[in-house]
Amino acid sequence: MRILIAEDEARIARFVERGLKANGYASTVVEDGISALDLASSGDFDLLILDVGLPRMDGFQVLKALRAMDVQIPILMVTARTSVDDTVQGLEGGANDYIAKPFRFEELLARVKLRAREATAGAGAVSSDLLVLGDLRLDLRTRIATFAAHDAAGNDLAERSVELSSREFTMARVFLENPNQVLTRDLLLSKVWGYDYDGASNVVDVYVGYLRAKLGAQRLVTVRGAGYKLVDPSA
Repeated sequence: MRILIAEDEARIARFVERGLKANGYASTVVEDGISALDLASSGDFDLLILDVGLPRMDGFQVLKALRAMDVQIPILMVTARTSVDDTVQGLEGGANDYIAKPFRFEELLARVKLRAREATAGAGAVSSDLLVLGDLRLDLRTRIATFAAHDAAGNDLAERSVELSSREFTMARVFLENPNQVLTRDLLLSKVWGYDYDGASNVVDVYVGYLRAKLGAQRLVTVRGAGYKLVDPSA
């Protein structure tokens, strides 16, 4: 996997570059948004680690320009900004993931490995724009989920499509990128909301309920004391 690192803080760039090299990844560093846009659109890289606070062209502008050019390179946004609006702006703008500074390299590496698994058709991805598990398909551009519907007797009905809200879409995407894996509430909070809620918050359970109502309760299994997992009911 060839990784482009767009980071203007030399200390952080060296830290990330050394860590990736130690784990077998080839990487190139650029220090401004114009260079990031130029190299990321070249087709020579498999992942872009994109800092938001870049000179000449900030990370959000680079992201917007790449997606407008239909460049579908996976993008991991990195930023010192921690507001929910920034997280939503990045994810809804087409970023694949979002991590806030300061971060531990182990966390960054885990996210890089996830993108690598997707690139080799692991984790349920079948194209850059579609995630699939059984009859469930999630279109990453339209935020529309499509699946086979059944009546009370289990008979097949016409295929059904539903549009997901921003949070529902992000949560569905996390589940589809990790099929048949138990995802804890803390992990879902981190992936979907990007910051810590109060420990007593039940927001994850609420949104799992929303997805069950839209996609079918049998797809999202509660693992008592652990979390939730997405399954193919027909498997």
